[in-house]
Amino acid sequence: MPLIERYLFRQLFWPTVAATAALTVVAILSEAVSSLRFLISDRESALVFAKVILLATPQLLVLILPIAVLVAGLMALNRLHTENEIVICFAGGASRWRVISPAIRLAVLATLLSFVVTFWIQPLSFRAMRDTLEAARTDLLTSLVRPGAFTHPAPGLTVYAQSVDANGVIHNLFIDHRAEGGRDTTITALEGRLTSRRGAPILMMTRGANARYSEAGGLDLLSFDAYALDLKDLLGTQGGVRYKLSDRYPHELFFPDRRIAWDAQHVGDLLAEGHARIAAPLYNLAFMSLALAAILGGAFSRMGYGGRIAAASAAALGLRVTGLAVQAAAAHSPGLNPLQYAPPLAAVGLAAALVLLDLPVPALLPARPAPPLPAAV
Repeated sequence: MPLIERYLFRQLFWPTVAATAALTVVAILSEAVSSLRFLISDRESALVFAKVILLATPQLLVLILPIAVLVAGLMALNRLHTENEIVICFAGGASRWRVISPAIRLAVLATLLSFVVTFWIQPLSFRAMRDTLEAARTDLLTSLVRPGAFTHPAPGLTVYAQSVDANGVIHNLFIDHRAEGGRDTTITALEGRLTSRRGAPILMMTRGANARYSEAGGLDLLSFDAYALDLKDLLGTQGGVRYKLSDRYPHELFFPDRRIAWDAQHVGDLLAEGHARIAAPLYNLAFMSLALAAILGGAFSRMGYGGRIAAASAAALGLRVTGLAVQAAAAHSPGLNPLQYAPPLAAVGLAAALVLLDLPVPALLPARPAPPLPAAV
């Protein structure tokens, strides 16, 4: 890469890195605030909370990177143009392609990075996050018992425990379960411990009593020294994790297993997500093309490029909203999936025509008439 192209690439690369980092921090903070319930209500550790936020970052990066490319491209190109550095490049004999090629290379790198993230890193991290959330949800000692408080881990189920010691032994346990028919079952025990039997969660209780209303309307009371309560049906826990659309690998999206009932019923959603995984990285090229068209398309302006920058930003927003709308429509009509590629490719084609062919940029404001020349004396 010649010296001038390396210089222009650096002027674009570091603002892109800075914009990506800043926007990622903002997105992570927003995700962390919305996920505080997971840390507070579910009493999970800060380490688990941080792991969930970190695993959600790849998808945020794919959404943020095109915006960072647009912001950095507009800022860097505007500075280079207003400080006449690009004019000097043209005056020195550099072609338009040599001037814009560093920006195109940067956009291509961002596109390739987005492809890698959406195809492999995002499904891998989201599956790990889903497994982490499932492990936290099935942490029965955390969800079932809160020392000194009544909990309702499932509909019709009330649990109270006085304390839980360091060995996991639950003291002074009270469980009340109301069945659909209105029959109540109340279990009290001095001690209890969560364990598993053949993969099913079991609550082992000692020295307690089981009170249940009989069908005849009487009360059956059973005292026990040891009692095993199967929690699987009581809590409604389901084994295994069903991965969402964002957790699927590309081959699972484009070639769904129709033997699975959910996949067979949501083929349109799977195909729409698969095409969106390919179309989303193309917005890096589209947004950089819009930045190039805003600054380098048309004539040089000594009054600045505020109007063009605003128009490019509005066009980028419109393109992304259009892409999301087409994706939502394609979920119901798979024939619309090819249209997901239209917004970014149309932006690239239009910007190439404006920059490489040196077509005039449409005026955003009416031109001011030139002041009249002073009359000759």
